[in-house]
Amino acid sequence: MDTLSPNDVKKLNSNKGLTSLLINETINLQKTIRYVDYESKLKKLQVELIKLQTCIIDNNERVIVIFEGRDSAGKGGAIRRITERINPRHFRIVALPRPTEEEQTQWYFQRYVKQFPKAGEIVFFDRSWYNRAVVEPVNGFCTIKEYEIFLNHVNNFEKMITESGIQLVKIYMSISKKEQNKRFEELKNNPLKQWKMSKVDERAQDLWDSYTAYKNKMFENTKKGGIPFKVIKANRKTDARAEAIDYLLDKIPYDKDKEV
Repeated sequence: MDTLSPNDVKKLNSNKGLTSLLINETINLQKTIRYVDYESKLKKLQVELIKLQTCIIDNNERVIVIFEGRDSAGKGGAIRRITERINPRHFRIVALPRPTEEEQTQWYFQRYVKQFPKAGEIVFFDRSWYNRAVVEPVNGFCTIKEYEIFLNHVNNFEKMITESGIQLVKIYMSISKKEQNKRFEELKNNPLKQWKMSKVDERAQDLWDSYTAYKNKMFENTKKGGIPFKVIKANRKTDARAEAIDYLLDKIPYDKDKEV
């Protein structure tokens, strides 16, 4: 590797740098330096998130942030980094299970509307109504007619949301097929994380091209007057998490000079 600068040596000798070196099986100085830089940036971003949340609470604002993306793209990890320092009484993370028999008879958006924020609250959807845009048609969980009705309605649905005063932020985490396979193998081999692999996940690699086609149709549909997704390349988790926070801070106005 290149010669280390005095600043690099300082980073390696820090508590986070030494911890990173010790917990990894192989020593990678450049990776450790990137990790220390990420942790430093993350701390600053999380301070800004506290300012953002304080303004949302003070102004009785309502915010929805939805995370979509490939299986194992890091949606949950990004949400955890966003929420780990903010006030837990003023946000919720929603990851809905498969709809019940009763919910299947209701208006498709109804169970999501039930989770919408009250004044001064942020709701994070770890997958959202966009299940019907990609996951459901790819896996045969909805009919073609149901899928087409969704595409015809979703832009107007989101227009209703935003015109009611709710701020809506949409993020899509994107990873390569190779990276997804690597993460799946890590999950399968980790007894503490094996539960994360679902039957849908197990088919994701075989259905990769189908996911791609429906994903592109979803993006194309937003061009018909909808709210676009912020697409974040998430092969490197730390960069993706920081970019997601940066985007959220950019989309929701707040007092950057507020003391916390």
